[in-house]
Amino acid sequence: MASQSSSVIFLGTGSYVPEKVVTNDDMAKIVETSDEWIRTRTGICERRFAADHETTSYMAAEAAKKAIGTAGIEREEIDLVVVATMTPDMPFPSTACLVQDKVGLRKVTAFDVQAACSGYVYALNIASSMLRAGPYKKALIIGAEKTSPILDFEDRTTCVLFGDGASAAVLSVSDEPDVGILGSLGGADGSNPDLLCQPGGGTAIPASSDSINARQHFLKMNGKEIFKLAVRVMEQASLQVLEEHGYETKDVDLVIPHQANMRIIESLAKRMGISMDHFHNNLDRYGNTSAASVGIALDEAVRKGRIKSGDLILLVAFGAGLTWGASLVKW
Repeated sequence: MASQSSSVIFLGTGSYVPEKVVTNDDMAKIVETSDEWIRTRTGICERRFAADHETTSYMAAEAAKKAIGTAGIEREEIDLVVVATMTPDMPFPSTACLVQDKVGLRKVTAFDVQAACSGYVYALNIASSMLRAGPYKKALIIGAEKTSPILDFEDRTTCVLFGDGASAAVLSVSDEPDVGILGSLGGADGSNPDLLCQPGGGTAIPASSDSINARQHFLKMNGKEIFKLAVRVMEQASLQVLEEHGYETKDVDLVIPHQANMRIIESLAKRMGISMDHFHNNLDRYGNTSAASVGIALDEAVRKGRIKSGDLILLVAFGAGLTWGASLVKW
């Protein structure tokens, strides 16, 4: 059994995005908008929309296979699966159970976590804690979303923001000290859930002809309020996790933020006094992929060589709930 002082490291990362590219000009054919309107307000140029067969579990499984391949381990070594998603294939069983079968894993512990766009950081925190506590040795964490079916293409303020995709990572217990996931934290404030939500489909508003006609099964968002809260909570979470582990903002080699809006990322960078050169962003190509967002950016940064051994990496996100989280990683 691992000890609470054991290190938890990344063995490998992976990601998957659908082939279908939807540009801003494509969106302008669907809803009253323009490339200029979207780019100047969000920084997004295009996003990916999944095909019918590319369910959340399908994309999650594809990202998982890549992460396992990068890690260089056998699938039989995985003994924990945590999937972060707000767009499961179905309310139950969990997407993690579907992924366990699709990837061909042993009959291991598998469950979902729902923290919306903060999901990847939440999954990282949960899995690393379970690895340190034992008896688990290697965990597969996944952030996967297929948001396109719940977008309201009559609302130009929300439908242009989101895209589909999945990301994954294999985590392992290590005896090497002061490496890997140094610490993670999360938080939530459920006092105003209507700021970002999907009202219909749950027990509060079950599916009915009335709920469908009222378009209550689509994503709803108060963008202005979310913007203000997002910058504040991400800054606070980032500074807190750095302080708790004896670091300052100047020590951070790379920040991987949730990819929601370039103005939010730029505001966060300014408030923290960190150059945008120290941020890894792919928002322009993928839009907001919710729980997949941080992991896709992390995998891309690894593959592009932006992360090297010994680097201090800050992962930070916010999401519906309101939820937020930050993780500090010594690569």
